[in-house]
Amino acid sequence: MTEQIKHNFHPIRISDRTWVNEKLRESNRPSCEYSFANNYIYAKAYDVQVGELSKCGVIRYRDRKKKGQYSYSFPFGNGDKRAALETMQALCRQDGQALQIYPVLEEDRKHLIEWFRGKFEIDADRGDFDYIYTVEKLAGLRGKKLHGKRNHIARFMDAQDWHYEPMGAANIGGCREMSKKWERMRADKWNDSMEEELNVLDVALDHFEELGFVGGVLYKAGEIVAFTIGERLNADTLVVHFEKAYPDLQGAYPMINQQFILHEGAGFTYVNREEDTGDLGLRKAKLSYYPDILLKKYRAVESSVVFADETDRDAVMDLWQTCFGDEREYIDLYLSNRFQTENMLVIHKDGRPVSMLSLLPVTVTVGGKKRAARYVYAVATLPAYRGRGYASRLIAHAFEKYDEPLILQPADEELQRYYERMGFDEVFKQSPCWIYHSCMEKVTHVSENTACEFAEDMTHVSENSSQVWMAELGNWEMSEISAREYKQIRDRCFDAEGYVEWDEEAIRYAMKENAFCGGAALKLTDRRNGAQGILMYRVCPRKSGARTLQVVETTLDEEELSEILPVLMRSTHTREAYEKNEGGMMLRTQEMAAWSCEDGYLNLTLG
Repeated sequence: MTEQIKHNFHPIRISDRTWVNEKLRESNRPSCEYSFANNYIYAKAYDVQVGELSKCGVIRYRDRKKKGQYSYSFPFGNGDKRAALETMQALCRQDGQALQIYPVLEEDRKHLIEWFRGKFEIDADRGDFDYIYTVEKLAGLRGKKLHGKRNHIARFMDAQDWHYEPMGAANIGGCREMSKKWERMRADKWNDSMEEELNVLDVALDHFEELGFVGGVLYKAGEIVAFTIGERLNADTLVVHFEKAYPDLQGAYPMINQQFILHEGAGFTYVNREEDTGDLGLRKAKLSYYPDILLKKYRAVESSVVFADETDRDAVMDLWQTCFGDEREYIDLYLSNRFQTENMLVIHKDGRPVSMLSLLPVTVTVGGKKRAARYVYAVATLPAYRGRGYASRLIAHAFEKYDEPLILQPADEELQRYYERMGFDEVFKQSPCWIYHSCMEKVTHVSENTACEFAEDMTHVSENSSQVWMAELGNWEMSEISAREYKQIRDRCFDAEGYVEWDEEAIRYAMKENAFCGGAALKLTDRRNGAQGILMYRVCPRKSGARTLQVVETTLDEEELSEILPVLMRSTHTREAYEKNEGGMMLRTQEMAAWSCEDGYLNLTLG
């Protein structure tokens, strides 16, 4: 029988405040979760417990997103953090669970990578980022950007019937009554999280002095109209936990915000106003004060599938080159422009990544609405590690993690059958291949076999091997195009059911990658009616030595192309032009099971 790991975790108590705060002072952490008082007031809602491991403080709580299992804070204090983490791992294994750590700051992330390489999936949710401002900014509200805040405050002060008081025993009861009235005013927008916040507020007011809170109360015409509660977070930061004001009273929110900082902010450099929890209205309000720091906080989960990080770059480049045969300059182009520490999943074996896939965000139109999806790119496993199911494990992990449709374009029929076994369907149909010969007057459609043979006979050339002759051609004017313009024209032309839309950053990379491979992107303007189109092409030498122009993507139809291609082929010294939309596949989420689309558009697939 395995010996149970000993620990001293217990429900958080007021009596823990002294030792926990001492450990917190040793680490001086800037995120709002590292506050004894904040954890105490949420104790009932999240079953918050505290304990000491290897002379470090650790807080743990029930994570609602993970079916109630514990999440642990990153260890804080001057003890042995690595040893504390190892004990946390053992405790979780004892319970048959993976260790989850939140919040993880940037320095913590680097420690996890160094100490437990390839063992933690580490990523961040934008809704968890803390908004941190300078005291000087919030107190002075200087500058053009904050002019609107000053105007609102001026309107609040017009009648000269207001005053501010520090929060204390004399006005806490009035603040309780004001919060109940605030609740009634928001009855039409009420939800469980607001109910929870008011319950937590009651705990804070019950233990206001014991927990070391400071607060401010704003009166107008003798009535409490707003209040704020905060505390010292670390050596230089004041944190704001609660802020309530009547929403229909102009200037009440900016006024209590400023007055609280003016009266309680002395001796502090920063104010942490916590996260927005993904609430877009709250995000807009917090951004309107222009934060000086948007503190990124990660969540780390023990996993055999993890995100590649900056220390994996060389190993990823070797893996890519081994599996795909691309030049290192081409791989570096992708890694320098599209790689992020949260968009490439890998499996580590023998101290290095041996299997990988990239997940690039896109949107796809489903039922007339834009839906988030992920484009799966560069799926590869080193030859010595194939046959172990690593690629399928990566895809299954991504599908479960994001609960979004996955889109990909298989390189050949064998891979298509492989992905079909995993549940992918062919949603984006292949278009007929055509080849335009310089000696012919119109496009010729060819068979599937001929198209494949033609494509296999081409290799890409390096950047700037050919440049289009910018010219006016009959009814058309050719010109260079920006990524923004390309996206606008592309969206306008193709946006319909099943359309896969890339953001501007992705389009910009597609244009860079295409230029690297000997191509260019053009804006085409019809002189007859001002209509605009796009044409992305590249020049590919064939094994025979002939040069072929590949049309990567265009909004022009065949008749319009027949006007453009002759001059484009002359300027690029090519004898024939080639286009084929390879189509693509989708792994649908359960709620999309009944969705079908006859004319979905993918085509421009980006690395």
